[in-house]
Amino acid sequence: MRRVNLSLLTVPELVERFTACGLDQFNAQWHGNIGKYNCLYDEAVRIKDELARRPGDERTALVPLFDHPNPQVRLNSAQWALAVAPVAARAALQILWDRKEFPQAAHARQSLMALDEGTSRLI
Repeated sequence: MRRVNLSLLTVPELVERFTACGLDQFNAQWHGNIGKYNCLYDEAVRIKDELARRPGDERTALVPLFDHPNPQVRLNSAQWALAVAPVAARAALQILWDRKEFPQAAHARQSLMALDEGTSRLI
């Protein structure tokens, strides 16, 4: 995924790019390409940060992705929309855990435990 100036993209374009990052992360993880996975993670964080900078905090645009068919897309969107949609994001994380969609379920469980313990900071 080539690096672009995210401030020039619309919210729907950012969400589309965020979704593509999650799908590519899923494939990179499946094929054991951790370097690519990490680069895609960094790009997804850039997108999340750009959405948060937008007036009204446009991370709410990630909420529809809680129902995406891909577990990595659901995990990313739920973790990074916790600050703007905590109840729905927590429910999406719980579903990942309940369905045992590994390895994403393990990350979801860690997030849920941190929320329960009060050690999670909503990003």
